[in-house]
Amino acid sequence: MTEFQPFPKIARLSREVIITEKIDGTNASICILETGDVMVGSRTRWITPQDDNYGFAKWVETNKPELMKLGVGHHFGEWWGQGIQRNYSQPRKIFSLFNTSRWSDDAIRPACCSVVPVLYSGPMEDYGVMKGVKQAIATLQSNGSVAAPGFMKPEGIVIFHPQGNILFKKTIEKDDEPKSKSAVAA
Repeated sequence: MTEFQPFPKIARLSREVIITEKIDGTNASICILETGDVMVGSRTRWITPQDDNYGFAKWVETNKPELMKLGVGHHFGEWWGQGIQRNYSQPRKIFSLFNTSRWSDDAIRPACCSVVPVLYSGPMEDYGVMKGVKQAIATLQSNGSVAAPGFMKPEGIVIFHPQGNILFKKTIEKDDEPKSKSAVAA
């Protein structure tokens, strides 16, 4: 007999959304195990200082004592800056955590980490999501990156719907093209 599979609960659309700047770097993760061991990942694989991704695993190794403040679990973010994608005119590499609800307080976040900039957080109705998306994109186009002030070619935004636990992105350039098509053209 086939195991029963219940239909998943449906999240209410009219709840909080969080709109953050989408930083053009490389996806990175830190997994802290209950044993105190640390695993480091890119978007698609585990990495090590010997088989690294833009030096992220080496950076984690160097900053391990401070990063242990993240606690047990998976911690995702963007590894960006010097030598990675758009560079953002940065003289160094930066790790910005994605979980803005948990890590926005400088006092609890590891000092070696940043957090992606929040452009809006609140009820979807109050902001009018598409109006808000257009406004956030227009603000980035006019004022440049919030993560790297003065950098005038930011990538775009990420919209997070916490109740549905779903993310959407909107890029400033080539948003209507799949990333694979843009990569082939480049």
